[in-house]
Amino acid sequence: MATHINQNKDPKGADGGGTAHSNYTAQRIGNDHGNIKFGHVHKDAGTTSGVLLETTDSLHHITLDKAGERKGHTISVSPGDTVIEAGEKNTVDQTTIMINAINGDICLIASNGKIRMQADDIEMIANGGGGNNGNIRLRAVENIETKSKKLLMDASNFYKIVTPGYAELCANSGMIIYSSLIRGVTDAVALKDSKVGGQKIQKECSRVP
Repeated sequence: MATHINQNKDPKGADGGGTAHSNYTAQRIGNDHGNIKFGHVHKDAGTTSGVLLETTDSLHHITLDKAGERKGHTISVSPGDTVIEAGEKNTVDQTTIMINAINGDICLIASNGKIRMQADDIEMIANGGGGNNGNIRLRAVENIETKSKKLLMDASNFYKIVTPGYAELCANSGMIIYSSLIRGVTDAVALKDSKVGGQKIQKECSRVP
């Protein structure tokens, strides 16, 4: 059968001692449509499945692995679509689907497609603290686009918008810029500082990666 992507080229036994798995009590119930297997040893010989549900071509399967490198793993493989639908009898204020990783990451990967999130409201919350956690990062090879009636941003300590290229700030109706102190610096101070300073700011900003 098709196995999980982490195949063991040097199989280890259930005890990790380097012995390939074997099972003399395995059972199979099936017909020409599909099988249920108990104690099935995977093709890599390094993992034993407690319960395996599969079609006859083995491309479509669900396995509950119990021993070996994937002990405790639940793996579902679909050669076609996977559809989860729930909540028909729930109310709008209930939590209908929850995925909780008690420890570790959650990864959503579309290797050859898009990831879409659609709802009445979408909330992204990072609760971590201590400097290294509590962050939301957006990275794009090309563009990050936002379109809305209003764009509201509130930074309690500091904000910075940087580009090594060209920047535009346009407001057709009006613009308010307020600060207790406003300084404007150009590259004119690169070789000789002005009377009011500014060369330090120019050097810091010209180091934009």
